[in-house]
Amino acid sequence: MSKKIIRFSKAFIPCVVISVLIILSGVYALTVKGLNLGIEFKAGLIEDVRIAPTALELAYTGPANVSVQVSGIGLTVVVSGVGAENASYEIPYVKYRTVGEVASALNEIKGIKAVVKASQDQKAVDLFSNSESSSLLGENPFRLHYIGNNTGDYTVEDVRSALSAMSDVSVKMMGDSKSNSFQIRAGDDGSDPEASKKLQSLINASLISRFGEDMVAVIKTDFIGSQFSSTLVIQSVLLVAATLLLIWLYSTIRFRWDFALGAVLAITHDALIMLTFISWAGLEMNSTMIAAILTIIGYSINDTIVVLDRVRENVKTVKVATFKELLDISQTEILGRTVITTVTTLLAVFALYFFTSGSMKEFALALIVGMISGVYSTIMIASAFIALVRRNWKPSDEEKKAAVSVLTV
Repeated sequence: MSKKIIRFSKAFIPCVVISVLIILSGVYALTVKGLNLGIEFKAGLIEDVRIAPTALELAYTGPANVSVQVSGIGLTVVVSGVGAENASYEIPYVKYRTVGEVASALNEIKGIKAVVKASQDQKAVDLFSNSESSSLLGENPFRLHYIGNNTGDYTVEDVRSALSAMSDVSVKMMGDSKSNSFQIRAGDDGSDPEASKKLQSLINASLISRFGEDMVAVIKTDFIGSQFSSTLVIQSVLLVAATLLLIWLYSTIRFRWDFALGAVLAITHDALIMLTFISWAGLEMNSTMIAAILTIIGYSINDTIVVLDRVRENVKTVKVATFKELLDISQTEILGRTVITTVTTLLAVFALYFFTSGSMKEFALALIVGMISGVYSTIMIASAFIALVRRNWKPSDEEKKAAVSVLTV
């Protein structure tokens, strides 16, 4: 019975050279551009804001403490304090569908005055608030913002221009362009203990100066200190290193040392290729990307182990002159399984990429690159190393007796 064997071994050296060049380009990118570190790994402030007009302005006159909570289903107004009648008022969007109706419901609460700044017919479900203010006490009115069909569109360049006076600030759009939602990151060198308050105040003042006080809504604010971010970086590096070590130990026990080292080289290659891509593409290096790298390490080693198992079996059953021929035979036999498994998995990952946004979309993109690299490294990188180590390999007497001839075309 004849079998057509694909001579993968002829491409070992060119592929190794190409991989080395790609990884060196990644080293260059890391040196010149660096990684776009997420807030987990870079000390500083991260703030999600929306540039949106005000729909309602709320004020309160009275002795109580009044807070307003805004959700996707309605508003909750809580009145509490000494000398006040403690009460909670629900204003569901199912019942109060427009901004005008919500304003009328709010004005029925004693001491609250709601002034409509948008169209009375604007949908109430589009309302959202500034996270920095939930109480109606204070000099500034409590504002409810909205994004409607007639609101203007703002770009990343508009927000960057507003923050041009600040250094070490990056801006990216969240969601689609109609949402006017942006993520702002400002770095902190750890020299100022009051950096969180100062950075937040400076960002908000700059945005208000550019767009107007009634146009800026802060959705969420997080701050990571320099010591905490450094700890996370070290822990992430140790996590990846420990994963590689455990895989090497497992492979050494299951196979010979050269098989084990070839497998670890292959998955290390995949991690470096992903880092190269992340650096050149400018993707944010955050905990999600660490998860993507670990996922690919696990996926790639599974594929490599299957191939090495076939190689180990063929050593005892296939008669060949060189170990490169044995690798070619084993890779050819397992190629169909590898392609089917990878394509099937990629279908799910492509669905994530096309139908999600934000960090999940970037996660899916990194997985796509990592999975393609994983198949490539299994066939070319791991096999190239094993072929190099076993270049002088000769089958033992027992292997010669057990082996059968394979006719190749």
